[in-house]
Amino acid sequence: MTDSSPKTQPEQRLSAQAQAARDDRMARQAAALRANLRRRKEQARSRQDADPGSDPIPPNGVSKTCP
Repeated sequence: MTDSSPKTQPEQRLSAQAQAARDDRMARQAAALRANLRRRKEQARSRQDADPGSDPIPPNGVSKTCP
């Protein structure tokens, strides 16, 4: 009996051109993920540094101007 599960199949071999394209794509993806993380961290810092008194709606969701 043979095991034909995808886990045991050897990796597909790529041509040099295909491997280069794959490497380029992975590098672009890694750069995009780093940029996204950097942007998210900056947003989190700006929210943390923001003045809590300047929020138009308080955390409890009730405005003081309601009659």
